[in-house]
Amino acid sequence: MIPSLVPRRMFFTKGAGKHRESLQSFEEALRNAGIAGTNLVRVSSIFPPNCKIVTRARGLEQLTAGQIIFCVMAECRTNEPNRLAGAGIGLAIPADKNSYGYISEYHGFGMTQRTCSDYVEDMAATMLATTQGIDLDPDKAYNERKEIYQAKGLIVRTRAVVQTIEGDKHGLWTTAVAAAVFVL
Repeated sequence: MIPSLVPRRMFFTKGAGKHRESLQSFEEALRNAGIAGTNLVRVSSIFPPNCKIVTRARGLEQLTAGQIIFCVMAECRTNEPNRLAGAGIGLAIPADKNSYGYISEYHGFGMTQRTCSDYVEDMAATMLATTQGIDLDPDKAYNERKEIYQAKGLIVRTRAVVQTIEGDKHGLWTTAVAAAVFVL
């Protein structure tokens, strides 16, 4: 029988890196995030039922070099001087801990850290709300929709981790990463 791969814990991390080579700048960002020494397997957007969020420090303690780890990751790279780039992960946790939640990711240009944080939280909350049968007006502000979610008792908490960067003024590759890392 194949063992269950349902994670029991998850932590958030982020990082930034610069280098003359694109791939090396990504590696530097992973080092800054603390996960460069692992083999990353990107997965989609489900936060498992009964999964516990731990601190970055505690999560990193549970990893070993070369370990295969599962994560939801966003990354953005630029070599355009002064270009604002960002990578963000959002999480929406349902009120019922026995139900699954949603993780969203965003990578792109021109958003501030605050705007990107709100955006990924909104995406995760919207995905979760639609599984609960709630029809939402996409033109309403996130805070208005958030009140609807909470009033209906569906979403207990949303959260985000975002890394924004400004392209290096000398044209070096600059990379932002944000990740939700699962620990089995």
